[in-house]
Amino acid sequence: MLDLFEMLGTPEPSTEIMADGAVLLRGAALPFEADLLSALTEITEQAPFRHMVTPGGFVMSVAMTNCGTAGWVTDRTGYRYDRNDPRSGRPWPVMPDCFFALAVTTAARAGYPDFRPDACLINRYEPGARLSLHQDRNERDFANPIVSVSLGLPATFQFGGLERTDPVRRYALRHGDVAVWGGPSRLFYHGVPELRDGVHGTVGRMRLNLTFRGAL
Repeated sequence: MLDLFEMLGTPEPSTEIMADGAVLLRGAALPFEADLLSALTEITEQAPFRHMVTPGGFVMSVAMTNCGTAGWVTDRTGYRYDRNDPRSGRPWPVMPDCFFALAVTTAARAGYPDFRPDACLINRYEPGARLSLHQDRNERDFANPIVSVSLGLPATFQFGGLERTDPVRRYALRHGDVAVWGGPSRLFYHGVPELRDGVHGTVGRMRLNLTFRGAL
């Protein structure tokens, strides 16, 4: 696939190393934000955001939806990927070309040239929402990296290690930043503490997070 940055003649994103196999590509999504936000509107018209319930009965503060061949869901029966939206019973919206292309390009920049995502979990953080430290381990093949795109309000990304008790490093995430982690850091614990209040000029009073996975 063509490199989006070369194709559009946009500057290459700066790279910040977070750990072995994990990088932060600063501003990598900025040249494509209009297409991403337009596509996101179409997705959420088909599969609206909702606050899912954990197996323990906790209602998540982060609102979620999905696109792609499968979507990540949680309810009282457990965490899993499902090909259909449990709310509507219909397949999740198709992953837009701009989503797929950005995920593939940024993964390749991070050292994962074979990544082809089949799922995108979309998180909406409003002020006060948070995501506690966790591992992404519901995917079938951990050889695929995670590609995480930040849009809207700034947030703090907590990135730890293979054990929940490992030291946690903190990175400021801004509109357009893309974090990619895989290989030796694929199962590192990570999270986002409580989002601070504010208003982003394009996205408004929220943070949007597109998280691409190879799920099936």
